[in-house]
Amino acid sequence: MLQLPGVGPVLAARIIGRVGSLDRFPSDNRFASCCGTAPIEISSGDVTRHCLSCAVDRQLNHALHLIALSQVRCHAQHRIYCQRKRATGKGHCEAMRYLQRRLATVICRHLTTDQHAATPAAA
Repeated sequence: MLQLPGVGPVLAARIIGRVGSLDRFPSDNRFASCCGTAPIEISSGDVTRHCLSCAVDRQLNHALHLIALSQVRCHAQHRIYCQRKRATGKGHCEAMRYLQRRLATVICRHLTTDQHAATPAAA
């Protein structure tokens, strides 16, 4: 996970400590929901918005937010992704939420591969 841009040893330790065992999350979507990056649709008339659930791990969400901020500042690929979202009419917060959602999927996959590599195969 340390190979990801914007993830240092402190954030990696915070994420691993808060996640614990990945057995709690049967899919990437469940992990994103726990992190608070899977939005819940709220509607009022013709306006459709998304908000975050209140039943999330705020420390995981904060760690993903810090990684997303670092990636937008320092990496052109992620900055272009956010600019593309903004060009489609999304606000800054919505564009960051989309980036955090992508990060949640990537981090979950990294944690899964790291967990499988760390566990010895049954003989």
